[in-house]
Amino acid sequence: MKFMKLGTRSDSFYTEQATRSLVSDIPQDLVIKINDTTYLLHKSPLFSKCGLLLRLGSDTNDSESVPLELHDMPGGAEAFELCAKFCYGVSINISAHNFVPSLCAAKLLQMNESIERGNFVGKLESFFSSCILEGWKDSVSTLLATEKLPEWSENLGIIRKCIDSIIEKVLTPLPQVKWSYTYTRPGYNRKEHHSVPKDWWTEDISILNIDLFRCIIMTIRSTHVLPPQLIGEALHVYACKWLPCIKKAKSSGSSASQTEESKEKNRIILETIVSMIPSDRGSVSVGFLLRLLSISTHLGVSTMTKTELIKRGSIQFHEATVSDLLYPSTSSLDQNFYDIELVQVVLESFLKFWKRISPGAVDNRHYLLRSIRKVGKVVDSYLQVVARDENMAVSKFVALAETVPAVGRLEHDDLYQAINIYLKVHPDLSKVEKKRLCGILECQRLSSEARSHAVKNEFLPSRTVVQLLYYEQEKDSKVATTSTKLQKPHELLLLEEKKKPATRDSHGKQSQYLDKEAITRRTSIAESREKGQQKTKRLDDKLALDLEKKMVIRGDKEESMSGIKINLDHKKIIGRTRSNKSEYGSEKRR
Repeated sequence: MKFMKLGTRSDSFYTEQATRSLVSDIPQDLVIKINDTTYLLHKSPLFSKCGLLLRLGSDTNDSESVPLELHDMPGGAEAFELCAKFCYGVSINISAHNFVPSLCAAKLLQMNESIERGNFVGKLESFFSSCILEGWKDSVSTLLATEKLPEWSENLGIIRKCIDSIIEKVLTPLPQVKWSYTYTRPGYNRKEHHSVPKDWWTEDISILNIDLFRCIIMTIRSTHVLPPQLIGEALHVYACKWLPCIKKAKSSGSSASQTEESKEKNRIILETIVSMIPSDRGSVSVGFLLRLLSISTHLGVSTMTKTELIKRGSIQFHEATVSDLLYPSTSSLDQNFYDIELVQVVLESFLKFWKRISPGAVDNRHYLLRSIRKVGKVVDSYLQVVARDENMAVSKFVALAETVPAVGRLEHDDLYQAINIYLKVHPDLSKVEKKRLCGILECQRLSSEARSHAVKNEFLPSRTVVQLLYYEQEKDSKVATTSTKLQKPHELLLLEEKKKPATRDSHGKQSQYLDKEAITRRTSIAESREKGQQKTKRLDDKLALDLEKKMVIRGDKEESMSGIKINLDHKKIIGRTRSNKSEYGSEKRR
């Protein structure tokens, strides 16, 4: 950081009973009051350089030492003392930290070139343009100092000149960046990295207040030189600095300890950050959007801001990981550790967005299908984490699981794992709650390993275990009958004829051909049987439909059997009944 040294005399100011004086053999003849501080000084050095003091002093009677009150001095007593020391030739150092109050005080005291050549204002303005604006950190520090004197700084053009200097350096090509900057990201060591990082400037400007920061960011955005992702990174750095609750896990009493004033300040910061997010998809991460959304309710942000966060988060929801969803509940009425309702709202918005997109193009359909399956995978993994929350209600758990559409789950292994964890952590569930919880599981979508584990799982209700056993039995029966259905009946008949020993003719020689009439006759009989079976199948379907109208269907068409509900296919029941009747009839005919 650069500085300017003025004056050569040693500092001889001293304090005595809240009065600042200068060690001198000449008696003091000028009294100046600034707030609670009184200065006993000399007219000669100050009147020669300060036009304001010269004018005020000429209006008073020389015989009386009337104090001059300068309570509206910008920068207070400290800034006035720098100006007074300059008048006495006392050594002072001007830097970016004290430049703003010094210039404002010198302007008020009218320490211009018109009063004396080489006056304080001229030297300060020269230092500002040649040193401060040429440096990176000096410009940022000076702009930061204007926050204490915003009106004076705005009127003197300090703010505008500093912002222009900062923006010019931000837009400088990376190979030309030679000045010092702050960059303390984890894993970055300046000695090991010779290239300048693209976001080298984000951490330095994050020290500014939200109004100055917004002015810089919006000006940079208007140039369209930097990519939206770089703008988003600057917003992320700023939010992490000024919204500390964005990085904290759930802490007891955090909301109570935070004052209303700080909450209001953070609310303004959050709403301003959201308004600055570039419209380009992917300019900020979905995790950042969800973190902002997680604290928006606690800070009382506007409905428009929350809606925008939900919308932006749902568009990028397929990019989320489980860690992006693990946020503590901020509601004082909610005893759950995790904010599952936040995930539910964003997921529902994602599904609405997914349904609104036209599925006309094949590529678009494949992209949407991949997205929804990614979301389904993440939600099931998230359910495995929140299942460990002892206060998590079954209704909330099931509602989130059911929100994922069927196409979002190719298999139910991850969902089964989440249910298994929930049952272990909540052993006191009622039968109704267990039935509700396990009702979201589809046995046919479990892998063989998961089904083997589930059949032996003592936490699952007996109804679910029986369904698994029945599905295994049904699957085995289907595999056994698959080979039989590969060939038609008349083809099997021809195969049997070929296996019979060949007949001999009247000369005792083997016949090279089968009896064509016999084959034709048997083939027609087989085809007639096949047509009869098809007709029987159609009658079965009709009977099944009639039976379905008379039955009370509940859940997945359950049938009560010895007090245990088993999932049965009514068409297969009718088929078996018909088969038994057919065998019984054939025995009677025999």
